[in-house]
Amino acid sequence: MLAAPVLLLLLLPCAPSLGAQLPEQGQTKEAPIATNGQPFPWDRMRLPKAVSPLHYDLTIHPNLTTLDFTGVARIHLEVHEDTSTVVLHIKEMQISKVLLLAPEGARPLRFLEYPPFHQLALLSDTVLTKGRKYEVQLEFAANLSDSFHGFYKSSYRTSSGETRVLASTQFEATSARAAFPCFDEPAFKANFTIRITREPRHIAISNMPKVKTVELPGGLLEDHFDTTVKMSTYLVAFIVSDFLSVSKTTQHGVKITVYAVPEKIDQTAFALDAAVKLLDFYDDYFDIPYPLPKQDLAAIPDFQSGAMENWGLTTYRETGLLFDPDKSSASDKLGITLVIAHELAHQWFGNLVTMEWWNDLWLNEGFAKFMEFISVDITYPELHVDDFFLGKCFEAMEVDSLSSSHPVSTPVENPAQIQEMFDDVSYDKGACILNMLRDFLTPEAFEIGIIRYLKRYSYQNTVNSHLWESLTNICHSDDLDEGRMKQNEFCSKSKLQSGASKWYSGDELDVRAIMDTWTLQEGFPLVTVEVRGREVRLSQERYLKTDDPSLTEGFLWQIPLTYMTSASNTIHRFLLKTKTDVLYLPEEVDWVKFNVDMSGYYMVHYEGQGWSSLIRLLQHNQTALSSNDRASLINNVFQLVSVGKVKLDTALELSLYLSKETEIMAVTQGLGELVPLYKLMEKRDMMALENQMKGYIVELFRELIDRQEWSDSGSVSERVLRSYLLLFACVRNHPPCVATATQLFNKWRDSDGNMSLPTDVNMAVFAIGARTPEGWDFLFEKYRHSMQISVKSCIKSALSISPLQDKLKWMMEQSLHGEVMKTHDLPHVVIAISRNPRGYKLAWDFLRANWHALVKKFDLGSSSIARMVTGVTNQYSTREMLDEVRSFFGSLTEETGSEMRCIQQTYESIEDNIRWMDSHLPLLQTWLDRRSLRRNTQPQKREDL
Repeated sequence: MLAAPVLLLLLLPCAPSLGAQLPEQGQTKEAPIATNGQPFPWDRMRLPKAVSPLHYDLTIHPNLTTLDFTGVARIHLEVHEDTSTVVLHIKEMQISKVLLLAPEGARPLRFLEYPPFHQLALLSDTVLTKGRKYEVQLEFAANLSDSFHGFYKSSYRTSSGETRVLASTQFEATSARAAFPCFDEPAFKANFTIRITREPRHIAISNMPKVKTVELPGGLLEDHFDTTVKMSTYLVAFIVSDFLSVSKTTQHGVKITVYAVPEKIDQTAFALDAAVKLLDFYDDYFDIPYPLPKQDLAAIPDFQSGAMENWGLTTYRETGLLFDPDKSSASDKLGITLVIAHELAHQWFGNLVTMEWWNDLWLNEGFAKFMEFISVDITYPELHVDDFFLGKCFEAMEVDSLSSSHPVSTPVENPAQIQEMFDDVSYDKGACILNMLRDFLTPEAFEIGIIRYLKRYSYQNTVNSHLWESLTNICHSDDLDEGRMKQNEFCSKSKLQSGASKWYSGDELDVRAIMDTWTLQEGFPLVTVEVRGREVRLSQERYLKTDDPSLTEGFLWQIPLTYMTSASNTIHRFLLKTKTDVLYLPEEVDWVKFNVDMSGYYMVHYEGQGWSSLIRLLQHNQTALSSNDRASLINNVFQLVSVGKVKLDTALELSLYLSKETEIMAVTQGLGELVPLYKLMEKRDMMALENQMKGYIVELFRELIDRQEWSDSGSVSERVLRSYLLLFACVRNHPPCVATATQLFNKWRDSDGNMSLPTDVNMAVFAIGARTPEGWDFLFEKYRHSMQISVKSCIKSALSISPLQDKLKWMMEQSLHGEVMKTHDLPHVVIAISRNPRGYKLAWDFLRANWHALVKKFDLGSSSIARMVTGVTNQYSTREMLDEVRSFFGSLTEETGSEMRCIQQTYESIEDNIRWMDSHLPLLQTWLDRRSLRRNTQPQKREDL
C-alpha cells in the first residue's frame, strides 16, 4: 500500500477562534492559502475539536445518465469551545450555498476551501458559543467517481449485451468527504438520516430500512430511510441500482437481504443462509444484540477491495458473495463464508466499537480477521478453517521480517498513509497475535474479556489500552452485567482447579505489558533453543532479513512460549520476558518442539542436535506432531536459511519427509518454500538447475499427486488440496496430469462448454487448454459470456498462466480498459502474469508504462497498488534488475508514490533474493546432484509454465 510522505511539521500560530486543542502532526509547511487566495484558518491535517457533529440530514440525488449527483447536507453541531469557524471535509465537490440555521432565521456563511487537506472552513460573523447547538446547511454537487471510492459509478453487461449503470459507495477510509460534506474522522460519530432521489426503474438502499417513498415532480421518487445509530462517517452507505433481492429472518428477528444484478440473483442462496447463521452466532457469542433491524449484503459489479462492513449494508465483490452449487468450487465456498464472517464481525468490532484513529486500525481488522476463523469453525465445522489460519501468520511474517515493516499500531496522518495501514500487518498479524493471546489466556477468559470490551465501549472509540484493560483481571471485575453468567462459570472453574495454570491469575498477569511488546514495535522474535541434558537454554532476538545486524538490536518481547517433548503430550507454558532464560525438564528427552501448533507469532531455531532430532522424528513418525507443527517446522527451517542460522542442506533434508505428507497445511507450506527457489531461477539464465529443482519437487509429491481423483469428492480441505496439486502438476508438465487435463478440455470444448467438469479440477483443465491460441480464444469467449462468477474467475486465472505472450499483454491492456475484463481484477491479472516465466517482463513493462493511470484508478496508498508493486518485482534476484527497479521508482515524485512503503519492501526483497542466490546456489546444486533422479541425462529444455 502506498504512503505519501509525512509533511514537515512546523509549529505555526493558530487561529484563536478554533480553540486550543491542536494535534502536533500533519501541519502545513507554511500558512495554508485557500483556493480564493485568502488565508485558510486551519493548518493541520486532522480537524479541530472545537465543534463536533451530532446528526446529519442528507438528501442525495444521483443522475445515472449524466453521471453526477447533487445534494443537501444539514448538519447539527455541538460547540465545545467558543469559535467563529467550523472546519470539515470535502473532496472534489462544488459547494454552492452554506447557511447557518438559527432560531432567529437562516443566514449565509462565507466559506473557504483548502484542497490539499480536503478541508472546508465555514466562517461565521458571530461567535458560536461553547455549550450551544447549531445547524449548518450545505448545498453541493459532484461527478460520480471513476475510481472505486467515494460515490462511484459501476456497470455490468446483461446476457443480451446491454450495459447497465448503477451508483454505489465505498467510504473507508477517507472518501465519505467525496460524497457529502462531513467530519470525516472515525471519532466524529453521529446519527444519519438519509434520503435518496431516484428514477422509478431503480431501487435505493442504505444503512437503515426505508420508511417511505415520496413522489416528486418530474416523475422522480425520493426514498426516506430511518435514522441510523451513532456511527462513523466511513460506515455510511447507499446504492442506486436495478438489483433484485432475496431475504430471510434470523432467530433474533433481524431481516437479512442479499442484493445482486438480476441475472445473478440465483447465485445468492448460499450467502443468504451463511449470513443468517453467522449473524445469529455473533449475536450469541458477543452477548450483545445486533442493534439494527436489518442487514443487507450487496454484490457490486465493480469493487476494489474484497468487501466493506458498512453498518446494515455490507458490500462485496461478486466473487465474495455469489455461489453456484454446480459451478463453484470448495475453495469458493470457503472464501465466501470467511468474507461474510469478516464483515459481520465488524458490525461489533469496528462499527459498534471503533478505533479512535487509523493508527489502531488493527483493532477493527485484526479482530474481524480473527473472528472469521472463530465463527466459521463453530458454524461451519465441515469447512475445516483451522487448516487455513496458519497461512495468514506466515503471510504476515513475510512482510514483518523486513526492516520496512511497521508496528501493528503506528502513527499515520494523511489519507495515503491511512490507506497503507490496510495491509497484512493490520489484518493477519493482528489476527495472529490475538490468537496467541486467546491461547495464552484460555478461550474462556478471552471471550469474557472481549464481551466486556464491547459492552463497555459500545458506540464509542477506543485505543489499544482499552482492550488490554478489558482482558485483565477477568475474575476481579466490578462490571456486574458484562458477560456475568459466563464470567461466574469460568471463575468458579478456575478456583476449583486451584490455579492449575498461572495464566488464570490476573494479579500475576499484566496483559498490557505483554501485548504492548507485540503492537508497539515492528517485527517478531526468533527464539533460539539449546537443549543440554535436562537444561533448556532460551534466547530471543528479532528475526530480520538484513545484512545489517545493528537493525536487530533493542527489541524485546514478552513471549508466551509453549512446548512439548518426546516424553509427554502435555503442552507446557512459559512466559519469556528477558533476552535469555533457562528451563529445566523433568527428564532428558529425544526431542523438544516449541511453539505448539504455532499458536505463537514467533519462529524457533534449534541449536546443537535440535534440528537433527526433529528431522528424524518427521522421517520416522511424522504424526507425533500435528500438521500445524509440521508446517511450522517447514516454514521456520527454510526461513532460518535466509538469515544464515541453518544450512540449506538441513532444510532440504527436512523436506524429504514431504513424500509421505498428506495434510493440506504441511503440503502447501512445503510447496510454498520450495517453489520460490525455482521461481528465482526462472528470471535468470539457469535452465539446468531450474529444471533439476522442478524435477525434485514433482518427484517429492508424485505419489500424492497420482492419488488425486479428478472429482469433487472428499472434505473441503481435501478438495482444496486436490485443486492445488493438480494445477501444480499440470503446470509442471507431469505427464499423467497433462494427459487427463487435455482429454477433459477437449471434451469440454467439443460440448461448447456445456459439459459439467468437476469444479475442483477446472483450473488444471483450463490451464492446459489455455496453452494454444485456439484454446485460449475459446476460453476467453466463455469468460466474456458467462454469468457464473466462479467460472469467470477460474478462466481468468487460467488465461494469465498461458505461455502466449501476445495474449498476456492483450489481457493486461483489456483489464485496464475495463469493458470486457473488469479493471478491479487488474492487480490479480498483473501479478499472475508476473509469476509466469513467459510474462514477468511484460508485467514489469506494463506496470511502468501505466503507472500514473494505475495510481489514479486505484488510489495512492491502496493495497491494490502495493500488491502490484511487490508482486511484480519480488522474484528478481540480480543487481541489474535491482538497479532497474530503483531507477524507475526513484524517478517518481512524492505525489506519484516515491515514498510508498511497498517500494522499500520491494528493494529489501530483491536484496534478500540476491543474498540468498549468492550464498546458497552452489550448495543447492551439490545437494540436487547427489539426489538426482537421473533426469540430468535428458536434454535440457525449459519448462515454460
